[in-house]
Amino acid sequence: MDVKAAKEFGITVTNIPTYGTDAVAQFVFALLLEICHHVYEHNNAVKKGEWSNCPDFCFWKYPLIELAGKTMGIIGLGRIGYRTAKIAQAFGLKVLAYDSYQNKDLEEENLKYVSLDELLAKSDIISLHCPLFDSTEHIINKNSIAKMKDGVILINTSRGPLVSENDLAEALKSGKVAAAALDVVSTEPISITNPLLSAPNCIITPHIAWAPKESRTRLMNIAVSNLKSFLDGKPVNVVS
Repeated sequence: MDVKAAKEFGITVTNIPTYGTDAVAQFVFALLLEICHHVYEHNNAVKKGEWSNCPDFCFWKYPLIELAGKTMGIIGLGRIGYRTAKIAQAFGLKVLAYDSYQNKDLEEENLKYVSLDELLAKSDIISLHCPLFDSTEHIINKNSIAKMKDGVILINTSRGPLVSENDLAEALKSGKVAAAALDVVSTEPISITNPLLSAPNCIITPHIAWAPKESRTRLMNIAVSNLKSFLDGKPVNVVS
């Protein structure tokens, strides 16, 4: 949407904030917990009889990861980033946040603002929640990945072009990035030539974090409210 052009022609533009905040933050942890526990693969293994044929009372096919005590870095501490941070704290994670605008009132014992370099260096898990600007395009690239811990986990539920997909694919192949989970990619629907499709330890979902029925209902209700308010001469959620 060309907001500047709309303004020049006297067209009111409104947005629909907050409708997907809880849904997207929840989805971050759906992705992260799948990486930590490989629930789908273990379910399949059980149904294939692998547990039945195991001499031990339990078995696992993949490394399992406990979150408590680890550090999550959140790039972009807006509504969704902050909601993600609160869920992270409930799992026992320490949270480091990077944002060009810092609301110091949000800081607490286990939630601190840091520089981007410090976040990259200290985080076991990095979750992207920043908007896509020229300054944030490919914020995850060969150079920023090199500053991360070996074996870091990367999650992107924000915008696909925040990540250089070629650089991430190479980092997954080398093991520098242990696992990645992305609900967004640079071109959607995803191109069959996207290098992440063949990268190891990479979960890709089809841009569904925002899409629970509850979120879509809120979206439609807010859109209707925006229109009613405009017709009443009292527009709300106006994009300036």
